[in-house]
Amino acid sequence: MRIAYLTQSYPPMISGAALVVQRQAKGMAKAGHEVVVICASDEDRSYKLSSDDVLVIRLRSLRNPLRVKQRFGIWSPAMIATHLEAFHPQIAHFHDPLPLAGLSATRRLTSPPVNVLTIHQLPWFVSLYIPSLRRPVESVFWEYGTRLTKSFDEVITPSETIADMVSVHTKRRPFVISNGIDLEHFNPIPRFEGEGDALRRKYQLDADLPVILYVGRVDTDKQVDLLVQAVSQTLRSVKAQLLIIGDGRRLERIIELTKKLGIHHLCHFPGFISPDGDLPGLFRLGSVFCTASVIEIQSSVVLEAAASGLPIVAFQASSMPELISDGESGYLVPALDIAGMADRIGSLLQNPANATAMGLAGLRIAQKHSSANSIKAHIALFESLVRSSENGQPA
Repeated sequence: MRIAYLTQSYPPMISGAALVVQRQAKGMAKAGHEVVVICASDEDRSYKLSSDDVLVIRLRSLRNPLRVKQRFGIWSPAMIATHLEAFHPQIAHFHDPLPLAGLSATRRLTSPPVNVLTIHQLPWFVSLYIPSLRRPVESVFWEYGTRLTKSFDEVITPSETIADMVSVHTKRRPFVISNGIDLEHFNPIPRFEGEGDALRRKYQLDADLPVILYVGRVDTDKQVDLLVQAVSQTLRSVKAQLLIIGDGRRLERIIELTKKLGIHHLCHFPGFISPDGDLPGLFRLGSVFCTASVIEIQSSVVLEAAASGLPIVAFQASSMPELISDGESGYLVPALDIAGMADRIGSLLQNPANATAMGLAGLRIAQKHSSANSIKAHIALFESLVRSSENGQPA
């Protein structure tokens, strides 16, 4: 098959969606399919680059003032159509919440492809930033989403929870396929002897203290401030250190919060660390992984933590119950229950044997979400859609 991926963000610009698209593009190419990615340029110019049998076409872009190290493209349908016509895709796979120019472009082609949308964001991503207007904002965006999903031959979500939610609001049931995770990188096995000691020295971690780990963006929607408050309560009775990996617009505020709470000397902020670099090893250093986000479509970092053998503490919200078996692979506490989160973190740190057992249970869950399984499921769906299209049947 010839598959075109259309997305704003793509590595080296990092986001959850960007990494998902990269895994899928490389996986499809490795499986023998022709792949092109059309995305926003990470530089002040347009250019093309071929790597791992994937042609990446980066189009002109502007700096995104709302996201650290992100850019977004403003493209005309004609510009996109020119590149697509040269590739002649059978599948156009969209990973962007505002793909109208791309949809218009595919309809201009001599042989229009099957259009597929994977949902990575829902209206709550916007409404969290303007809580006073939450209901009207979400209403407007759900109305837009309803019209949008009708424009695609197939819609995909990575979890049943989100599929249920989309179905209720749009009256269309999405196809469910996990985004997948790279189990070759994220697993409990160190890359080399002494990996843990080397990483502790490199990132100045206390070798005698267990590590409470958070990985991800440090922005409003991730609610890292609630996690820090919970950890602050935990540290009143348990000796540990907090490692926050990632950057974002609220990073400086979070650092100031740790100072205000008197735990800054037990906190580490190394910033963004590449999944192709030290990140997998730092996951393996963790004693427990925590997140306070309540808007996850499917949390890649939670799956990566589970794949690394870590027990997880999270709020019982969005797709988390599909990824965490409460009391078996970690703990789910009521949303916004800071004291409950603090208690669960502390109980895991005080009972390492129980934490290890939970980590092993989480590993079994994560292994079901391998990139290989995700690629196989996408191939099966795409081949079915292409057959239906070639036979003149509705996709």
